Amino acid sequence: SNSNYAMLGSLRSVAQTISYEVSLVLILMSFLFLISSFNMIDFMKYQEYSWFFFLLLPLSMMWVVSSLAETNRTPFDFAEGESELVSGFNVEYSSGSFAMIFLAEYASIIFMSMICSMMFLGGNMSEYLFFIKIVFISFLWIWVRGTLPRYRYDKLMYLAWKSYLPSSLTFLIFYFCLSLTVLNYS
Repeated sequence: SNSNYAMLGSLRSVAQTISYEVSLVLILMSFLFLISSFNMIDFMKYQEYSWFFFLLLPLSMMWVVSSLAETNRTPFDFAEGESELVSGFNVEYSSGSFAMIFLAEYASIIFMSMICSMMFLGGNMSEYLFFIKIVFISFLWIWVRGTLPRYRYDKLMYLAWKSYLPSSLTFLIFYFCLSLTVLNYS
């Protein structure tokens, strides 16, 4: 396309995705070192007595904010900021294709809510409480969209590269060393 708005929105979207994917992967890897398993069910088994949300509050807050940025919700929706980009790359789409993009964004919200519930709120996947947690986290996503203002693009990149990346690397190194010491003494 020859639209400048679509091009600028796409560039911002790619930069934002790369920035927050790095933090999400590092946070996930630190959890993998903590529980020594790649199975998502083990995340819930380890939280039988206390949720990881309260035990690992800084990591859980970084995960939630990075998930918001990853799903392109309003505080971080720079690809389609209406005030300066006229809805970004969505300018090029109409009718069915626009509806599919819209539904895919909400499906990603539900998926990230499920991952957050499994990683931080524990429980059993077959219980109705698991689905209530997913609905609650999805409501939180939508509530944040309605209440928080949009960040500036440079502040978003500063948050990703200067705040979340060093913090998540520090936690990753800490949990890696912790897992090595536990394995050496057992």
